[in-house]
Amino acid sequence: MANHKSSLKRIRSNDAKRVVNRYQAKSTRTVLKKIREEKDPKVAAAALPKIIGMLDKLAKKKVIHKNKASNIKSKLTKHVAKIGK
Repeated sequence: MANHKSSLKRIRSNDAKRVVNRYQAKSTRTVLKKIREEKDPKVAAAALPKIIGMLDKLAKKKVIHKNKASNIKSKLTKHVAKIGK
């Protein structure tokens, strides 16, 4: 167990941040799953900017790696374009 006040506070703040980060990452994964299952190209195209923003926010906060966010965005954009054809 930590002995210093600052380390005790750091443990508490890390736990709070972990909960928020997990919630945001999980909600992003859920939206990604929904857009991958979407059959209507207009709905998928409308949802794409929102999901890209969510991924950028996670990458900026270092919840996920920036390259992973970029890879997901690229694959998702290709998928949405493929739905339209």
